[in-house]
Amino acid sequence: MCNNIKSISKTSKGELNFCKGCQQFHLEFNNIYFEFTPKEYEQFKTYILFVEADYWEHKYACANVKRKIPIPTLQDNLVLMFNRQEIKELKALVSGKDKDVFNTILSVDDIDYTLIIN
Repeated sequence: MCNNIKSISKTSKGELNFCKGCQQFHLEFNNIYFEFTPKEYEQFKTYILFVEADYWEHKYACANVKRKIPIPTLQDNLVLMFNRQEIKELKALVSGKDKDVFNTILSVDDIDYTLIIN
């Protein structure tokens, strides 16, 4: 069990920690949990920071799914799917920029709500 954990960043949907004892990054986001070595974390971070949400939303515009941005895994039959807000928050989490998400003003993109006009 990790005893010497340092919190790197935190958002409303996740947290990134580093354990000095086992030299592992621990990333918790929504209901997903990752453990990375420093090299694996840097590769994941680079991939996430260069994900183009516009491209994937356009490519899957006709798909009847809420989340349209895929993140592939090494397991062939497992692809993690995210929406624009989740990718934005995941990028903020791995970028390491300390941003207090609980005291910031929301933008329209931050609100995940389906408006139904009667």
